[in-house]
This record gives sequence, C-alpha cells and structure tokens, in this order.
Amino acid sequence: MARKKQSAKSKSGRLRIVAGNWRSRLLDIAEVEGLRPTSERIRETLFNWLAPSLHGSRCLDLYAGTGALGLEALSRGAAEAVFVERSPVAARQLQKNIDLLDARGASVVTEGALDYLQREASGPFDFVFLDPPFADDLLEETCRLLAARDLLAAGARVYLEQDRAKPEPRLPGNWTIKKNKTAGNVRYLLAIVEEDDER
Repeated sequence: MARKKQSAKSKSGRLRIVAGNWRSRLLDIAEVEGLRPTSERIRETLFNWLAPSLHGSRCLDLYAGTGALGLEALSRGAAEAVFVERSPVAARQLQKNIDLLDARGASVVTEGALDYLQREASGPFDFVFLDPPFADDLLEETCRLLAARDLLAAGARVYLEQDRAKPEPRLPGNWTIKKNKTAGNVRYLLAIVEEDDER
C-alpha cells in the first residue's frame, strides 16, 4: 500500500467499503505512518473495470496495507484473497477487520511482497493488486517475479498504482495495458496477461 498524502474524500483512520456485500462498512486503519487506502474514487473505477470477471476469482493483494483492494474484491464476489503486508501492525489490524467482516477466503501473510513472491506464493491468481510505497520503485521487479514464478492465470488482470510523475513501469512482454488513468498525483493502470507463446 503506497504511502502518500491521504485523499480528502477518505476519513482519517477509517476505510469505507464502496460496494458489494459490505457496502458502506467502516473499518479501522492501523496507525502506521503514511498508510492510507486507495481512494474511493479510484476503487470505484477499478472495480467497474473488473466487475464482469470478478465473481469466484482468486486475488492477490501485495503491499496490502489497509487491505482496501482485496477487501473490496471479496465484498464484490471474489472467492479468495491473499493479503501480503510487511508491517506487523498493519497486518494485525487487517486481520481484525477480516475477522469483523467474517471474510471467508481471506488470509494474511506478514512478509515483504518480494520475499513472498520468491519463496511462498502459490498461483494461479486471477487478479493481482500492486500499490507499493511510491518512493521504493518496486513495480517492475514485482511484475517480473509474478511472471517468472508463473503465478498468473491465463487472462489475469494486474492493477498497478504509482506516482504519476514517474515513467510507466516496463512490463513483461505478454502483458498489455488496457486502462491508464490519473487522479491527483496517482497514475493507475490495468494490465491483462496474454498467453505466452514461448511456453
């Protein structure tokens, strides 16, 4: 979960689920410096893009932070979401929110995202949400590992969020950017993973 200025639309210290089974539910956010959920405006746009194929899917929320993206996916019909978050404080609050929602199919891994991809991850995932800390420039390496470890289902969608002032990340050759928008200082993209002819 990227660390940047909180959206004016978001309430400090609280996360609101936008739609689905848990629509309008408010959840506490851990007191971790700079932690904030992806804005409601961006989540609404993203999940409008994903809606036709979200039901019953398996999701990976790397750099999970508040878990806003994975929880929104579960609320809207995803069957499973794995949340990976390196901060023990943020991970504990996320687990509390999962328990509060009785979010079946949700699991939390307290580990760095790159370590998780290199050692523990088991695919395939239909959707992956990537919202790393903006200053750390992790998107390209994360995408490389996702492709190298064969963690993505055919036709998987990968959501990427970054500082709009930075160049777009270089993606694996069989990934195609389908959506590319900006909101404030955020660029957010949706890529689809095509069949790799070299396999």
